[in-house]
Amino acid sequence: MLRNSYQALRNNCFNSCWRALSSHGPRLPLIPPEKRLEKAHPQFTERSQLKYARRLVVKLGSAVITREDNHGLALGRLASIVEQVAECHLEGREVIMVTSGAVAFGKQKLAQELLMSLSMRETLNPKDTKEFDGATLEPRAAAAVGQSGLMSLYDAMFAQYGVKIAQVLVTKPDFYNEETRNNLFSTLSELISLNIVPIINTNDAVSPPMFIRDDEPAGGARKGIPIKDNDSLSAMLAAEVQADLLILMSDVDGIYNKPPWEDGAKLMHTYTSDDMNSIEFGKKSKVGTGGMDSKVKAATWALDRGVSVVICNGMQEKAIKTIVGGRKVGTFFTESTEGANTVPVEVMAENARTGSRQMQALTAAQRATAVNNLADLLVSREKYILEANAKDLAEAKKSGLAKPLLSRLSLNSAKLKNLSIGLKQIAEDSHKNVGRVLRRTQLAEGLELKQVTVPIGVLLVIFESRPDSLPQVAALAMASANGLLLKGGKEAAHSNKALMELVKESLSSVGADNAVSLVSTREEISDLLSMENHIDLIIPRGSSELVRSIQEQSLHIPVLGHAEGVCHVYIDRDADLKKALHIARDAKCDYPAACNAMETLLIHEDLMSGEIFNDVCNMLKREGVKIYAGPRLNQQLTFGPPAAKSMKHEYGALECCIEIVPSLEEAINHIHTYGSGHTDVIVTENDAAAKHFLGSVDSACVFHNASSRFADGFRFGLGAEVGISTARIHARGPVGVEGLLTTKWILNGRDHAAADFAEGGQRTWLHESLPID
Repeated sequence: MLRNSYQALRNNCFNSCWRALSSHGPRLPLIPPEKRLEKAHPQFTERSQLKYARRLVVKLGSAVITREDNHGLALGRLASIVEQVAECHLEGREVIMVTSGAVAFGKQKLAQELLMSLSMRETLNPKDTKEFDGATLEPRAAAAVGQSGLMSLYDAMFAQYGVKIAQVLVTKPDFYNEETRNNLFSTLSELISLNIVPIINTNDAVSPPMFIRDDEPAGGARKGIPIKDNDSLSAMLAAEVQADLLILMSDVDGIYNKPPWEDGAKLMHTYTSDDMNSIEFGKKSKVGTGGMDSKVKAATWALDRGVSVVICNGMQEKAIKTIVGGRKVGTFFTESTEGANTVPVEVMAENARTGSRQMQALTAAQRATAVNNLADLLVSREKYILEANAKDLAEAKKSGLAKPLLSRLSLNSAKLKNLSIGLKQIAEDSHKNVGRVLRRTQLAEGLELKQVTVPIGVLLVIFESRPDSLPQVAALAMASANGLLLKGGKEAAHSNKALMELVKESLSSVGADNAVSLVSTREEISDLLSMENHIDLIIPRGSSELVRSIQEQSLHIPVLGHAEGVCHVYIDRDADLKKALHIARDAKCDYPAACNAMETLLIHEDLMSGEIFNDVCNMLKREGVKIYAGPRLNQQLTFGPPAAKSMKHEYGALECCIEIVPSLEEAINHIHTYGSGHTDVIVTENDAAAKHFLGSVDSACVFHNASSRFADGFRFGLGAEVGISTARIHARGPVGVEGLLTTKWILNGRDHAAADFAEGGQRTWLHESLPID
């Protein structure tokens, strides 16, 4: 009863999703022969749409499920694939499997039997020493033996998930004869309607390998596809049952422009019919009957009939679920012309690497010129920028974007002028960035070592809502000669596009147009985070959820940033009332959505009986700040503000928490317990207390009698910042140009060899420090 209810619920959910995608509504399971060529659903044009795929055909190649010795199945891989198919089935998708493996499974069983038989013959007749060669086993016999065992294995595996399966063996006449052809697809439709997973295989015990001429079948029906292997069989099935998605699983990652083992081979993440002439095919699979050319032909044939196709590596973990989730796995076949002229993100990253080297080759004055040009364009094109920003704001308000994000999204004349000033400062300071000598050492006579600054390489900056981040980060990348990929939020699409045009214009003046690019395609962030061969550093700028997600997902690329900005202002017992009010107001109210805004106000408990506590609370209320009480404050007040749900919370709005602490040490402990290591402030006239606070609080920025809002690259004199880091290695706090540089060592010698310095050698070490200038 529960299972039936669950099935009904999930089917209703998927039907609703499908109706939203297709104007044709849900399809009937049984497809009349005369209707098979009609396209009954919209074809997917982007990977992100694959999550709506309802009917799937999954083909398992021999190389995927067969052991390397070709005798037996790779049970671990097969179990993983079965688990994924079962999950898709239980989600409400209809899955048809086309499997190989019967011959390999049969060979394993026959080999065991023949070895036992051989041992018996040797016992009875010692002179009979004929060796057994498993490769000589007849494939038809192996298939006959292996079919039952293979299906028993599938049945046992799927039973673990409560999924029923059915075996469907097919041969040439089943497709060549129209009557048996119709019976086959009627059977498949009936099995699908009964919530059963059909598992299809060619009856290799009768007629391996299958082949059908590409001619007109009896009755004048349309041309078929030559069925020479399971790839073409899967394509035929997918077209006949009007599948939404065909997944061809092989032992390679997808389609390459040339054989993968050759130099210069590149994986093609997207394939269209125009790419056919640009591909060089290698040898076919050593296990199965089809090669990569047959997979491409089968995929394009299915694509022409409305079926979306992905060719992927079946040995990759969770490949099916990853594909259905819209991730960039394997090669996606599409006929979409939308974005045909869009540069792939991998090419953008390669261009950024090249652009970085071009920027390094420029003089410091040339890099400064590019940044100055961008600063000037921000002012001269103000009207154009603000018009684009107005479109974003209008769309954001319609969609109900949260007020803090709306505030970050908004641009105005003052912001643009401040941006321009900051960029001018970056340009002025850029003369001493790249190639600056940090250390000089004379290792020996005629052997001098230098440590110099160099760019990190290619940066990926992911930001949301704040279009002003784009010119800031672009200018810092130019000044540090880094290549840059920018991924902005869709809510700022118009603003980002307008600002990116200005960046490109400024770069063109120094011949490095491609050093900075905006990733405007619907690239999944998770796919960008897996490009460790192209990207050297990721810098997220946005909500704590965004930053935390990127930090968790990026396994191989370092992430520079902070997940939260839980900043504290502590009013000490020796604080000046006027200063405390001024600093607290600015820290909370100047720009509540900023990551350096105060979120918790700590007050020494001795001030509860004086004027400071009441005056601070009244000031915040007048400014419209909603106050929450910490646990200690809540216990002392009978009729106070509502209790804070968490002491470690970034409000990002006109809200804050107030808590009391009994001492300076308790204030420091509170910050270490609930703070995020961003920025923390003490307000006091006691120099000893201030010194202790500044030395003890372990945050990126620690201030005395100054607002937390000063934690900013521009205010620090850095010109701008790519973000604020709370990490403990490399850059920390507001990250300007210095944080985007690393170093390399340059050694100049004459004819020096390490052996010259061995005991008894002709040279000796000096290791003398030399002046840098």
